[in-house]
Amino acid sequence: MAVQGRDPVPELPEVETVRAGLAAKLLGRRLAHVELRRKDLRVPFPSGFAKRLEGRRLIDAGRRGKYLLLTFDDETVLLAHLGMSGRMVLHQGPPEKPKLHEHVAFRFDDDVSVAFSDPRRFGLMLLTTVAEAPQHPLLAAMGPEPLGPDFHAAYLAEEFSGKRAPLKNALMDQRVVAGLGNIYVCEALYRAGLSPDRAAESVRPRAIAGLVAAVRAVLTDAIAAGGSSLRDYVQASGELGYFQDRWSVYGREGERCPGCKPGARCRVQRVTQGGRSTFFCPRRQR
Repeated sequence: MAVQGRDPVPELPEVETVRAGLAAKLLGRRLAHVELRRKDLRVPFPSGFAKRLEGRRLIDAGRRGKYLLLTFDDETVLLAHLGMSGRMVLHQGPPEKPKLHEHVAFRFDDDVSVAFSDPRRFGLMLLTTVAEAPQHPLLAAMGPEPLGPDFHAAYLAEEFSGKRAPLKNALMDQRVVAGLGNIYVCEALYRAGLSPDRAAESVRPRAIAGLVAAVRAVLTDAIAAGGSSLRDYVQASGELGYFQDRWSVYGREGERCPGCKPGARCRVQRVTQGGRSTFFCPRRQR
């Protein structure tokens, strides 16, 4: 499915799906060897990257927003971002011949490995620690997790108060809520019946409560479906995600709105906001 505007990138459901896949296979395993096949991705790899990780046991696989946080038994944390085209794919068995664009290989004990491929090299891998991670420059300013207890109607109402920015832009601000991106904001606004272009401050408390519920529901459904596969994204198993088959508006410009009555003269429209394509139903979303 071709989508105009910026290329879709892995969002919270895709990163959470990768996190869960890695956790299921790697927790408790020792990282025997790290092979770097280039010096950098979006930024250079930290000095001593491989040596700091080799021999350590993975004890936790977490996520903050769109970032993976893999914690080892010496409290070193591998902070990773998939960028626009990154994949982390598990493999069981003897090491395979490196494929094109596989820039990093992690080999754990019992011949379990993870290959990180990134054709566009917008991903990154950095090292921090358990104590330092919350204050890391990439994480410190993030808002609450949208599936966590701190994301609720009262919080969002306070964030929206006095904010004249378009509602969609406000939701995609990582300082307001972590991990939301273009696809799932479009889908959540559709479910909530809210126009992406209305001022955030104009949304009343009852509608904000409905929006919070819609965000949670969209993300939960997407995670259950393994995320949305566009261009490069796959699950850690190598399997595609399937939530793109359930999109109501995203990427469906000109199609009939699935929520309007049959015969209604409304079609999904696309506008550009902040350089990204926004899809919505002008009749259903106010």
